[in-house]
Amino acid sequence: MTKPSPRRMLPLLSAPRGGGRDPMTCRFRCGDACSHEIPNTSGNTYFNDIAASTVSRRGALRAGALGTLVATVGVGGAVAAVPATASATGQEAGSVRELRKAPKFTPVAPNTQDALVVADGYATAVVARWGDPVVPGAPAFDFDHQTGEAQAGQFGYNCDFVTFFPTGSARGLLWVNHEYTNEDLMFRGWTGGDNAPLEQIKVGLAAHGGSIVEIERVGRTGQWKLVTSGRRRYNRRITAHTRMRISGPAAGSALLKTSADPRGTTVLGMLNNCAGGTTPWKTVLTGEENWNQYFVGGTGVPEAQKPYLVRYGVSTTVAIPAGNRRFDRVEERFDLAKHPQELNRFGWIVEIDPFDPDSTPVKRTALGRFAHEGATTSLTKDGRVAVYMGDDTRFEYIYKFVSKDRYIPGFDRHNRNLLDEGTLYVAKFTGDSPAAEIDGTGRLPSDGAFDGTGTWLPLVSGDKSHVAGMTADEVLVYTRFAADKAGATKMDRPEDIERNPVTGAVYAALTNNSNRTAANIDEANPRPANKHGQILEIVERRDDSGATSFTWALPLVCGDPADPSTYYGGYDKTKVSPISCPDNVTFDADGNLWIATDGNALGSNDGLFAMPVGGPERGHVRQFLTVPRGAETCGPLVVKDQLSVFVAVQHPGEITGATPDNPVSHWPDGGTSQPRPSVAVAWHKQGKKIGS
Repeated sequence: MTKPSPRRMLPLLSAPRGGGRDPMTCRFRCGDACSHEIPNTSGNTYFNDIAASTVSRRGALRAGALGTLVATVGVGGAVAAVPATASATGQEAGSVRELRKAPKFTPVAPNTQDALVVADGYATAVVARWGDPVVPGAPAFDFDHQTGEAQAGQFGYNCDFVTFFPTGSARGLLWVNHEYTNEDLMFRGWTGGDNAPLEQIKVGLAAHGGSIVEIERVGRTGQWKLVTSGRRRYNRRITAHTRMRISGPAAGSALLKTSADPRGTTVLGMLNNCAGGTTPWKTVLTGEENWNQYFVGGTGVPEAQKPYLVRYGVSTTVAIPAGNRRFDRVEERFDLAKHPQELNRFGWIVEIDPFDPDSTPVKRTALGRFAHEGATTSLTKDGRVAVYMGDDTRFEYIYKFVSKDRYIPGFDRHNRNLLDEGTLYVAKFTGDSPAAEIDGTGRLPSDGAFDGTGTWLPLVSGDKSHVAGMTADEVLVYTRFAADKAGATKMDRPEDIERNPVTGAVYAALTNNSNRTAANIDEANPRPANKHGQILEIVERRDDSGATSFTWALPLVCGDPADPSTYYGGYDKTKVSPISCPDNVTFDADGNLWIATDGNALGSNDGLFAMPVGGPERGHVRQFLTVPRGAETCGPLVVKDQLSVFVAVQHPGEITGATPDNPVSHWPDGGTSQPRPSVAVAWHKQGKKIGS
């Protein structure tokens, strides 16, 4: 394929900002985690602390070559592989045909508009917004008179992970995570959790969790809208009060027992749900991320328990951290001085059946406990289920779970137990270049790539621990400690992780890490003060998600294309869209990578980008849309027929100083309206496939 003729660099805004997220976002999303001490103080090695591999990149990639797949991932499906035919780059051994179908659209220029701006030829519409009635009988949204009871039946606040289950050609179920609340924007005159009216705190609790809503296609287009009449029998709100079952090896452990639940098998609600995934048996997997910030009373827990709290980012020196929402004022369980084990009941992957509104969500302890970001499923070559997960904190780890038993299509009673027994692994990476060649400038090493090899280290299999000095339930409840002891590799905020439905390669978004110094740069994190992040590509041995060894490479090192420390897969950087802070990723049916950003540090609004991962277009990043002022791009989801792209527009108007009386965004309703986190859909005006 002939590369397009040279054209001028896509424009950047004038002066890049000093950082990514606005301080207001940092406060409400994660309790200012980055301003606190780094929880991981282990002595685990970084990439260039490990002896360089003697395996060359070309040889390694040939050994772990990507395969053409017999099927692509649909909603609720998993990847299954056949023998390999091409390399990870799609160039060394001849790229597979699907990877030549690069997206084609005119990129959106960086901007700071208070609008959802999409590529020419496309249209957008809001599907669901904060406060929309979800449960039949729920009241209409009333910004100045919200109650906890009303919010429990309405679409929750900030939207993150989005997935879609078709129930016909023109109908389907949309699942949306509600990650966190921003009370400064939700209530006029918010005075903080210490003095807030109790009803406002109840609204905040009810606005967490997730929503299942029925949606319908508009005509024969790629537009979708809420079903607002009829029975809507699937519609459901999951909140911080929804009763959930604890399952797997740690269920019933003394570490999970409380006075309210002496058996350690039942918990109320889920908190701070970020990314997720789906299973082959059509259930939702949703990950609890920054749940640690909702608790108080860390100073009052038993001394022996305090190191475990610190490792999970909970203060043991300040009883009530500044800015805490004070959920403990309405529910005592959030006070650790009174209920020290309650904290251990959060931080899990939760499985939810969208087709049964009466079903009990399940917290799957076999998948470990940490700041979960994503839970992407795949099938191993012998039919077992693999789940890829990131721990979204500075210097944390990448994990994989592989079930003991095989998936049996149609045998739900069997499949619903697959995530309760298996092996939980953590990743250890090795660079293949001399340490002197990773010098902090971002210059490629002499072999022409940032790459290397890696191993999945087993932590626990069922009730058998692989970590010396820790029992199985300790490994699962205190997974970070177990990964420390196993010698896992510290990464830069591992976020969403997805497996390519065409090539079988696994891609992880490493968002950023401004705390990385010149003393601990490595081949996978080649820049100090890394404020732009990168994309990590993993090719597992024999293209098998059950393998315990792999090769890896960085196809994208983000930032200003004019900055020599950036790398766009070898593509001409004068022809790419600038990208910063990758967060969530997904794929279209052709195997192209779509990247949503969070905290763009280049002075523009966040957006959604498309990038081929193979062939001559590898690294050609194009920006498909930008979200409004102060917002983050979440979701995203390219529907299987490629007629629609769903994006979650999280926290519009979340900029320091903004209040309901002085909003900086009026999206999505315009005029003088309050900003409302929403899920939107984009489609081609002429009915063409996305990117065609």
